[in-house]
Amino acid sequence: MTAQSRFLDARGLRFHYRDWGGEGRAIVLLHGLASNARIWDFVAPLLANSRRVVALDQRGHGLTGKTDAGYDFASISDDLAAVLGALPLERPLLVGHSWGANVALQFAAERPDAVAALVLVDGGFLEISAWPEMTWERTVQLMSPPPLAGMKLDVFLKGARSWPGLADLWSDDVQEIVLANFKIDGDGAIHPYLSRDNHLKILRALWEQKPSQLWSRLRCPALLVPASGRQGEPARDAWLEHKRKGIALAQEAAPSLRVEWMEDTIHDVPLQRPRELADAIERFAAGLT
Repeated sequence: MTAQSRFLDARGLRFHYRDWGGEGRAIVLLHGLASNARIWDFVAPLLANSRRVVALDQRGHGLTGKTDAGYDFASISDDLAAVLGALPLERPLLVGHSWGANVALQFAAERPDAVAALVLVDGGFLEISAWPEMTWERTVQLMSPPPLAGMKLDVFLKGARSWPGLADLWSDDVQEIVLANFKIDGDGAIHPYLSRDNHLKILRALWEQKPSQLWSRLRCPALLVPASGRQGEPARDAWLEHKRKGIALAQEAAPSLRVEWMEDTIHDVPLQRPRELADAIERFAAGLT
């Protein structure tokens, strides 16, 4: 099934979304930080056989409008509410990846009547500021975006094809999804749609967010789909331990929470395991009333 690229106006912005059509309860797909709606291109067609499926470019990302403000969770949640109302999509299943999972969790905690259920893909459970070593300054140091603006396209692609994890998956389709994060100028240089300043505003919001205080406010079914990564490397193993602790806190606050691990999987689950992820979403959605 082919997606249609569509736009709508809300909250003074032009929002872009990809629409696979379909019928039944809608599934709304939210991408991660510095990503775009096209990261769902492998998963969405598998879901659209039995559901209405839409993937949104969030504020500052992809083909959606750019602003200098509005990257806090309250504003991003208001964006999502406006888009759902404009389409309209009533009580969808929200599926978020990475930062998109944090957006979905915040949205559902604050608007319990607006969401049927949540699927959070490798995100929504880490509380960065709770880690003793992760001061804000350290977070900026480790998680700032690379300086890509103005880089020549051929130089970027040469490096991107060897990115850890993605190197084994690289294809023309993956390349198209990655390049949807950038505007390419007439000189063949790339410019991220999400500026560095706006990236850091979202990172600050993530650092300040307290997922541990949101889980107890959740009133809808939820499924976590964390990725285990490739174990055996100290840095990755430490990151995995943080994940396990965050998930344990989530399960303590929301005992009905389901968890389905993607073993030996990179963070970009929608690219590496689209069939497995779609199947997990379908199994979960089948049990909703």
